Amino acid sequence: MTAPPAITCDADVAEGAAWLAARDPRLAAALAQTGTLPLRLRPAGFAGLVEIIAGQQVSVASARAIITRLEAAGLTQPENARAAGEDGLRAAGLSRPKARYVAALAESGFDFDALATLPDTDAMQALTAMPGIGPWTAQVYVMFCLGRRDVFPEGDLALQESARALFDLPVRPSPRELAELAALWSPWRSVAARLLFAYYRILKQREGLS
Repeated sequence: MTAPPAITCDADVAEGAAWLAARDPRLAAALAQTGTLPLRLRPAGFAGLVEIIAGQQVSVASARAIITRLEAAGLTQPENARAAGEDGLRAAGLSRPKARYVAALAESGFDFDALATLPDTDAMQALTAMPGIGPWTAQVYVMFCLGRRDVFPEGDLALQESARALFDLPVRPSPRELAELAALWSPWRSVAARLLFAYYRILKQREGLS
């Protein structure tokens, strides 16, 4: 098996959004509120994965601050992260576990180029074989660094809450329930995730105004 077609430009996202809007009127209603969805692609490789690790379970602002410090210190390059070690990575703002994961990744010699040739499931399995790389991190990397079209991080709390509000569910769906719902959006689940992320930002803005 080979890698599926990737999202590479805004036109690909627009194609997926149009397909989803035609598929479900509630997605169409959400798209009418969010407007054009962002491409959100990130560079593939060590730097891209470090950025995702740094952003785990912290606010967007905190993640950006940490990533800026890592970049300024050159620690998004594996050779520099390897030389800095866990202490140097922690000094740049990473928590102890995240510093350990990034240091292990820098030491591993992981073949990021090989991921581009693999199907989605195989690419995610290769990533989760690394220490500290769980399903969410692997899914986000495959979505936004490899540009895969049909991946959905069902464990993401923002996506769960967005789906709860959009589909008027009584409670936030579990990861399994959200995965079952997202199956209806294949082969454009990665664009559906972009849509729900964008819709979540609208929900948070509404809360701020209330």
